[in-house]
Amino acid sequence: MSPFTGSASRTEEWRHLRLTLDAGVATVTLARPAKLNALTFGAYADLRDLLPELARDGSVRALVLGGEGRGFCSGGDVDDIIGATLAMDTRRLLDFNRMTGQVVRSLRECPFPVVAAVHGVAAGAGAVLALAADFRVADPTARFAFLFTRVGLSGGDMGAAYLLPRVVGLGHATRLLMLGEPVHADEAERIGLLSRLVPEGEAPTAAQDLARRLAEGPALAHAQTKALLTAELDMPLAAAVELDAATQALLMNSADYAEFHAAFTEKRPPAWQGR
Repeated sequence: MSPFTGSASRTEEWRHLRLTLDAGVATVTLARPAKLNALTFGAYADLRDLLPELARDGSVRALVLGGEGRGFCSGGDVDDIIGATLAMDTRRLLDFNRMTGQVVRSLRECPFPVVAAVHGVAAGAGAVLALAADFRVADPTARFAFLFTRVGLSGGDMGAAYLLPRVVGLGHATRLLMLGEPVHADEAERIGLLSRLVPEGEAPTAAQDLARRLAEGPALAHAQTKALLTAELDMPLAAAVELDAATQALLMNSADYAEFHAAFTEKRPPAWQGR
């Protein structure tokens, strides 16, 4: 994502989500608790626009994505989205589906790690938002359900058929996307869908702790590691090791690399600068 800006000013208010910034950590909260944080057209659009804006800002070093109330996100709002799409023509439907995909691409391509704090339901699009994060921290109430076939649509929505096999393997991904069965937290941990399982009620705190740890670390190294993890998913080995070599050569010219050596020599913790 380019750091260069044009004439558009920074957004002062996000109407469909809540954003807080603290010491390099952005916290994005889906805030429709009465509807289990079901997504609307506006919520998708805000997520699509927010992530590139945070990337251009340059001060964000980690992001926590969570949901207010009883669950993480129940997916697309049945009335506001599913009902509305029945009246759309093909062009409008394509525009909408491309927008949802842009949200997932932005989560994967933003130059900072994203931590999903999951409790309660993460269903449909909510499950894909969590899947697109770099880390998923959940408590025992969490349950994931990729429900798209249950409403008569392809299970490969918003990049799920690309991402899920790479996280849990083709066998598990086929079962989850074909059948739409819920996966509770203990199974999600067993098959590799979770990064960490924490006691009930502790997912938001644990996600914040992880985000702060990431934000205090070498931001440039984190950004390049994330970029390589995404780019190399479809590369042959020869191309991947060449990209690794070019990336390391660039980072060996970074201030953080020199700072590590100085800190090691002086027997002190590194003061990471992110450049």
